[in-house]
Amino acid sequence: MYIKKILLIVVLMGAVGMGIFAYYVYSNAFANNTAFTNKEAHVYIPSNATIDDVVKELEPLLKDTESFYAVADQKKYSGNVKPGHFIITKGMTNNDIVNVLRSRNIPINIKFNNQERLEDLAGHISKQIEADSISLLQAMYDPEFLKEEGLNKETALCLYIPNTYEFYWNTSAETFRKRMKTEYERFWNETRIQKAKNLNLTKEQVMALAAIVQKETVKVDERPRVAGVYINRLKAGMLLQADPTVIYAIKRESGDYNQIIKRVLYADLELDSPYNTYKYAGVPPGPITMPDISSIEAVLNPEKHDYYYFVADVTNFGYHKFAKNLAQHNVNKAEYVRWVNSQGVNR
Repeated sequence: MYIKKILLIVVLMGAVGMGIFAYYVYSNAFANNTAFTNKEAHVYIPSNATIDDVVKELEPLLKDTESFYAVADQKKYSGNVKPGHFIITKGMTNNDIVNVLRSRNIPINIKFNNQERLEDLAGHISKQIEADSISLLQAMYDPEFLKEEGLNKETALCLYIPNTYEFYWNTSAETFRKRMKTEYERFWNETRIQKAKNLNLTKEQVMALAAIVQKETVKVDERPRVAGVYINRLKAGMLLQADPTVIYAIKRESGDYNQIIKRVLYADLELDSPYNTYKYAGVPPGPITMPDISSIEAVLNPEKHDYYYFVADVTNFGYHKFAKNLAQHNVNKAEYVRWVNSQGVNR
């Protein structure tokens, strides 16, 4: 009888112990451990991160970090941390969170627009992915890479066509560059390459000309007409005489790309720069900005007309007045100059 009581007590103690252990396991692994009130939280785990780095990132989001450590160890995540962008939703358990961090690296959308230089692009992209601006710039300007692609420092910008692209957050600089090369080659299909040849232009010249069109007008519907003017000038052997190239030349010469120049002066036209299309014939050695796809398409599909000149239309802001001859253009230009002077724009 005495032995039976002892056995019963041992069984009951074992049951209690098992219950306590089960509760401990449940509370650690399967109880809500999120401390944020939003619907979801975005977590960014860098490459080569340790479990301590992960917990430091998660700390503001968790009720209890010690229980997370325990479950991470139990599920063997602590020694196999994965980098990337992860989304944790409100009410998740430690088990859920570890499962997310192990296998659900979520891509992000990378956007960039009309950056004037690769330096600007690198800074912009580094705010969106793990790679820093220095590594991105080194990859973009890598001499061996540029040589392989038939590019140089002036034309390197051509490779990056403004758009929205899907990337993993932990993308390296080289991977970013490789993807942009793939997108560039995809864009330049046989049809577009043939259109460029029909205009006696290389892909890089199309991009450089499109960059001028991009700077000349913000109106997408006007870009084919502006492109047509420059195509007409090239065919006629005329200088392009594009003010945006002079502005770029001034910035490049001074090293100050942040300056705002609203008016090109006659003295500026004497600047000795290969980007000054008032002094040097043909297309500049490289793009003065990243052209939109709409500007590239405008050059490849220019409007056919007899216009050789254009100037801003002060009666329809954003658009331009086009002229077939210099006499007509001078009339339009005089109207524009009067308006600029009335606004007190000196530079």
